[in-house]
Amino acid sequence: MPVVDALSKLSHDPDSEVATASIVSLGLVASGTNNSRCATALRNLASYYSKEPGLLFAVRLAQGLTHAGKGLVTLSPYHPDRNVCHPVVLAGIVSLMHILLDFNTLVLGKHHFLLFVVACTLRPRMLVTLDEDLKPLPVSVRVGQAVDTVGQAGRPKTITGFQTHTTPVLLAAGERAELATDEFLPLSSLLEGVVILKKNPDHVPSSLDDGDKGKSPEKPGNMRINKPLSAW
Repeated sequence: MPVVDALSKLSHDPDSEVATASIVSLGLVASGTNNSRCATALRNLASYYSKEPGLLFAVRLAQGLTHAGKGLVTLSPYHPDRNVCHPVVLAGIVSLMHILLDFNTLVLGKHHFLLFVVACTLRPRMLVTLDEDLKPLPVSVRVGQAVDTVGQAGRPKTITGFQTHTTPVLLAAGERAELATDEFLPLSSLLEGVVILKKNPDHVPSSLDDGDKGKSPEKPGNMRINKPLSAW
């Protein structure tokens, strides 16, 4: 992580403005990730600047951004497939960076309330699936690194190195999710945030389905014993 290394070095700069900008930048880079490396660096900075209130406030701000929502939210302006940008989130990030250009006058002065612009940049990075009645619906999904399939013929795989999880799940930067089975059909083209699923009328049960849906009752190994042992 060369960016984090460069910001960590600049955070000890004798110029207070450079140090403040690098400290807040650490929080922006690691916002909502609970990154242990950035968290450790910020804890060390908190003890290093314990006697300087302005820089200590910048450290606390960066720590709040790093652990935003306990790792359940993100400040990224892009969807997981990185093709569509959230204009509101992007505007909030640009506004926050513009405010932090004069940290001592604005944030440490009488205009600290301008930091509330962060509220419009936060958005959940979890994937929650609901049924058509808006009730939680746990389903199996594959989560892996997104693959660029633009211009490829046929139906290429959109993720690689995936793991199968049951919703709700968290999507890290550069990850994409897809349904593990065709039992349900999503009502949106992107699987992120809150997704409503509906039953697939053409679904054929398989071994990946939950419960015993994929088992054939005619096979002896799939028969259940309904009688108590004393009845045999």
